[in-house]
Amino acid sequence: MNLPFLPERSTKPRQTGIAMVMDKSLSLREAEDFVASAGHLADFVKLGFGTSVVCNQVPDKIKVYQKANIKVYVGGTLFEAFIIRNLFDEYRKFIDKLGLDTIEVSDGSIMMEHDVKCEYIHKLAKDYTVLSEVGSKESGIMIAPNRWIEMMQKELQAGSFKVIGEARESGNVGIYRPTGKAHVALINKILTKVHADKILWEAPLKSQQVWFIKHFGANVNLGNIPPAEVIPLETLRIGLRGDTFFQFLPAKLKELQPK
Repeated sequence: MNLPFLPERSTKPRQTGIAMVMDKSLSLREAEDFVASAGHLADFVKLGFGTSVVCNQVPDKIKVYQKANIKVYVGGTLFEAFIIRNLFDEYRKFIDKLGLDTIEVSDGSIMMEHDVKCEYIHKLAKDYTVLSEVGSKESGIMIAPNRWIEMMQKELQAGSFKVIGEARESGNVGIYRPTGKAHVALINKILTKVHADKILWEAPLKSQQVWFIKHFGANVNLGNIPPAEVIPLETLRIGLRGDTFFQFLPAKLKELQPK
């Protein structure tokens, strides 16, 4: 389609403009339908929290995603469930049995020394693509901006492909206020020391997606996107939805609008 003034979007395999999709319980048929309609726009699918233990046909669903060149991983909460039980080797066996090449390392639910977390990242990064999550899942737990920066830097140095800014699927903790609005001071402080391309911001709500696109462009990395919102998100990224309609248009076109 020859429609001028659309921003240039990255293509797979993407380093920027990543979309991470949250699959909380899609059936095999629903996963097939999702891939048919929006698989070209998804880079990662997270089988949320511990759903990969409970859902049926998980191995078949993983193959559907992988065939569409989408990396699949299980939620970090499941990693933590194995770790708190001192079952790290069993966790790796579980991942390998599913045929996954991507892992999330997090400590949002359990207490873990950060050096220990980085050691897990370092070990796993030798064999897998590692995404590591920074921030607590519990509301009311405040982490100082300098501590966010330090943790993100160390996790990237340990081997993380991207660091994830925690928000949960509700979008009201971590990098967001309890109202769901972006914690602007925290985000801006982080970006003084950590390059935006290395961060995947969880943004499950449309208002959060709009905020990041308006501030950081079409190729900002966004995660925890509901499957039904992947295509709507792409229209936000390229200015084909009302919320970002004027974002990428040149000034001469904006001036033609009635005052």
